Amino acid sequence: MAIPDVEVRGAGIFGLAVACACAKRGAAVRVVEKRRIAAGASGGPVGSLSPHAPDNWNPKKQFQLESLAMAKAWWRELELMSGVNPGFLRKGRIQPVATERGLESSRKRAEHAKENWKHLADWSVVRVEEIDCWSLSAPIGWAVHDTLSARINPTEALRCMAEALRSLGCEIIQGENPTPTGGAVVWATGYEGLIELSEEFGLELGSGEKGQALSLGLNASDRPQAYLDGIHVVPHADGTTAVGSTSEREFDEAGETDERLDDLHARAVRLLPDLEGAPILKRWAGIRPRSRTRAPLLGSHPRKHGNFVANGGFKTGFGVAPLVGEVMADLVLDGFDRIPEPLAFASAMQAG
Repeated sequence: MAIPDVEVRGAGIFGLAVACACAKRGAAVRVVEKRRIAAGASGGPVGSLSPHAPDNWNPKKQFQLESLAMAKAWWRELELMSGVNPGFLRKGRIQPVATERGLESSRKRAEHAKENWKHLADWSVVRVEEIDCWSLSAPIGWAVHDTLSARINPTEALRCMAEALRSLGCEIIQGENPTPTGGAVVWATGYEGLIELSEEFGLELGSGEKGQALSLGLNASDRPQAYLDGIHVVPHADGTTAVGSTSEREFDEAGETDERLDDLHARAVRLLPDLEGAPILKRWAGIRPRSRTRAPLLGSHPRKHGNFVANGGFKTGFGVAPLVGEVMADLVLDGFDRIPEPLAFASAMQAG
């Protein structure tokens, strides 16, 4: 077995993003996944690429904005390389406003969006009757519409990335966990990796948070996604609509769905009556890697030369993945570190 330039451990969204970025620059890449591609949190059905609110601007929000802006071209390139449609579409997002105070805040955010999002997208406050795509439950008759939010089909997106890697001659090993053979090693091993890092350094760097979601047989592919009282409703091009997700710090069975998902579904139907009667096609549960700071952990491993960490995607993994791949490739291949301080692994270590 030849020694690769870069070995990526973990075939979730961060691992495959880093692998793709390195391979496109000509590096010999091997991906090692001890289970299977999309076995963890990246295999969920939701696929919402939605931005942080445009106020209280900071480097983490700027990083996400830049990644969302490059996403269309980034995913299109991978689709052409692989022949697999990742289901990417920028269709925007609708969020009902619940209170008069929330309406005032939303209007202020519209001004912040003009300043911080520049020409990339709009954040506008509109009357619900102007929206004819969903039958929204809107307490005061107003909603926020942003044009930056996009969607992706997570399972197909990861298959797209894997096939793109194979088209570049990269090796993908699944169902095994061999010892790294040399070269640079990037650890993108999800919540288990965060726990291992916490134990290694004696710091609380992160852990896992369970999420549950479901896929409905509702064809709403021409509609924007909706965000209702913490619930994502995301239509996909395959004629399904995803609803998610729960946030559970304490849980017994990581991969099992339960009454919390039933409650989530019932609440989603109350808030969005269009969902009523749509058959449940799939129930899903998985563990998201949540860093202590809720931001990704990116950078060099401080104790292992030639080793790197790309973890902590949590709820924004697909949205930030394009830029995560690029900045990690800069660091791994060229030694150029342009990772923003709030996302830097070294900063998390100091804060801990």
